[in-house]
Amino acid sequence: MPQTRAYRAALLHCLADPREVGGEASHEYFADGLLVVEDGRVVQLGDSGSLLPKLAAGVEVVEYADALIVPGFVDTHVHYPQMGVIGSYGTQLLDWLETYTFPAEGRFADPAHARDQAGLFLRELLRNGTTTALVFSTVHPQSVDAFFEAAEKLNLRMIAGKVLMDRNAPDYLTDTAESGYAQSRALIERWHGKGRLHYAVTPRFAPTSTPEQLRLAGQLLGEYPGLYLHTHLSENRQEIDWVRQLFPERSGYLDVYDHYRLLGARSVFAHGVHLCDEECRRLGETGSAVAFCPTSNLFLGSGLLDLARLEGHGVRVGLGTDIGGGTSFSQLHTLSDAYKVLQLQGQSLDPFKALYLATLGGARALYLDDRIGNLQPGKEADFVVLDYRATPLITHRLGEARTLAERLFALMILGDDRAVLETFAAGRSVHRRGS
Repeated sequence: MPQTRAYRAALLHCLADPREVGGEASHEYFADGLLVVEDGRVVQLGDSGSLLPKLAAGVEVVEYADALIVPGFVDTHVHYPQMGVIGSYGTQLLDWLETYTFPAEGRFADPAHARDQAGLFLRELLRNGTTTALVFSTVHPQSVDAFFEAAEKLNLRMIAGKVLMDRNAPDYLTDTAESGYAQSRALIERWHGKGRLHYAVTPRFAPTSTPEQLRLAGQLLGEYPGLYLHTHLSENRQEIDWVRQLFPERSGYLDVYDHYRLLGARSVFAHGVHLCDEECRRLGETGSAVAFCPTSNLFLGSGLLDLARLEGHGVRVGLGTDIGGGTSFSQLHTLSDAYKVLQLQGQSLDPFKALYLATLGGARALYLDDRIGNLQPGKEADFVVLDYRATPLITHRLGEARTLAERLFALMILGDDRAVLETFAAGRSVHRRGS
């Protein structure tokens, strides 16, 4: 028998990019809504007054007072092995990698440590309402196995891959072009397309891969349909200069990846802070995406992403927490920093655009918007219940808000993990606050 349950609260989800479809046409809102879920998928949503009388007898209705249901958040760039270095003091990107990141990642040679950290990481994502993420593991295949094993048990839609690094990194974290290719192939065969899991070919960034390793990464993308490419791009000016020194024959940082056939649909480049117009144009025409990581860009002093320029060239953009350069798992907190980053450049982040970036925009960046990203019937039932009374300050501020836009913006600026009352993945509760 089909398992059907209905959830009653205010409902809000995006239908389109507010940049492309103005006004209320970009989203759908029900002040007293009903979300009907059957066997892990949305079957109906709408006004509760219209839908409640039509529910079949015996269908349980779960009611949330003073709450808002939104789609599950999508994190387009995050490092699960870096939880232990969040908030590490005082360096920029390259020094930060050497001082904090590489030693932390070395511990993932131990499968027990990897399993422990994978479970903790996923619990933290779900506690913050994130139901899909594009995730860096480490160079160790066992780090990927540990992550996918934990995600499979929770039936989460997750993307991850083994890091490829065959130079300019500590010996305990390097592979070879050949071993990286062979280990990646074995992991792809084991995990890609299993349940709700996807594999990402994951060179850390151009400086830590030889030309041969990048060539084999491109070869992998051609050998298996539907793979992702996940790496870093133009995060830090010192990094960009290093790429020029290592690849003098290429016209720029992006051209290194382009030369090795790493651009295209499902290719996601984290940061993209210091891109020229030609690089933005090339990302747009290839269907590649950029992960906007405002908290880490501010924390590491990397720079300010120009969202308007990227989108002007048709680049797909999602939101990334970039733990552990980023300082919060919360997409609400990340949107607060995104708003400030854009304010510094004379741009404005409308609250409905913000919700789009954290949900449907992220799903589109990952080419998963046919499955997740909003609450349309037929989509997988990944959703979050946000508590309008999460803190005394949020309660007070929302009491003063006159419009939906004001309430949504206040949640974005003041909210964090405390605002997440419950998180659902494929229709199943995978986190409830306090339990």
